This record gives sequence, C-alpha cells and structure tokens, in this order.
Amino acid sequence: MRLKTNIWVGAYLRRCQVAGAFSAVRRRGAEEAGAVFVKVATLDGNAMLYVPAPQTVYDDSRPIDRFFVPIAKDPLPESAVEERLLREIRFDPDAWIVETEDKQGRHFLDLAAA
Repeated sequence: MRLKTNIWVGAYLRRCQVAGAFSAVRRRGAEEAGAVFVKVATLDGNAMLYVPAPQTVYDDSRPIDRFFVPIAKDPLPESAVEERLLREIRFDPDAWIVETEDKQGRHFLDLAAA
C-alpha cells in the first residue's frame, strides 16, 4: 500500500525544515493519491523542478517509496518552471505543488522516503 500523499508531503516538509530550508505547499491536490511536483528555488531567479518518476522505476518490494526525476540537468529560469507547472495542473487538477527555497539547490527527495 502506498503512503497517502498528504502524509508524504508532511514528512517532506519536516525533512526540509530540519535541514534549515524553507518549504511550503503551494497547491494542495488529492489527499490520497495526488501527484507531487517539487520546485526548488535557488533564490537567484532559477529553479529546478522534480516530477514523479515513470512507474517503471518503482520497486514492488517498497510500495511506499516515491521517486522523482528533474526535468532538466541544470536549473532553469523560474518563469520556465512556472509555465511547466501550469501545464501540469491543467493536465492533472489533483496534483500537489511543493516549493522549497534553498540557495544550495538541495531537494531532500532522496531522504524523504527513507
């Protein structure tokens, strides 16, 4: 059974807070199974966007894990990230958007599921 999205998001926010990064829910989606998009603003006008990984990446022995992939190798202008988020919301109105602000660009996604 997969962890409910609202519980996963709460744990992710706490993980960011513990590391000293500001993180907040910008858009609340479906509580049970909404897709989560994580924007990491580097506070210089750029940002990274992490989107849910394709289902083929998941391991059936760990169904509670969530995996993310960046949409680009390097940070993009925040306006480009915002445009992508608008397209995602139009496609999936149940999606969540979480924004993290961290000058170092840390995303904490490798630690949120642990």
